[in-house]
Amino acid sequence: MLAQLLERLERSTGPVGADQYRSVVLHLVDEFKDLPADGAFSALLDEYPAAAELYENVNYRHAGLCRSPLDFALGAEIRAKEVIDRVMRRAKEDPTHHG
Repeated sequence: MLAQLLERLERSTGPVGADQYRSVVLHLVDEFKDLPADGAFSALLDEYPAAAELYENVNYRHAGLCRSPLDFALGAEIRAKEVIDRVMRRAKEDPTHHG
């Protein structure tokens, strides 16, 4: 029910209250802790992309982009590395540059 509600909030064309959104997200994150990571859970995340994205973001430090297609995850990692490399090069070229 919470995953479905989050999906509706994400797709809403009208304004959504920040408190309502936060409440749904926090409750859903709390539910993630109690759900077994089985086929039914995977099917739930497949059906509700907003919940899947939330789950992935909450678990990023442990599993990276665990639910994203590999090409997407790899592309994001490559782009992040390119940006970091570019910033590092600029810092070496101009030590007074701070951002």
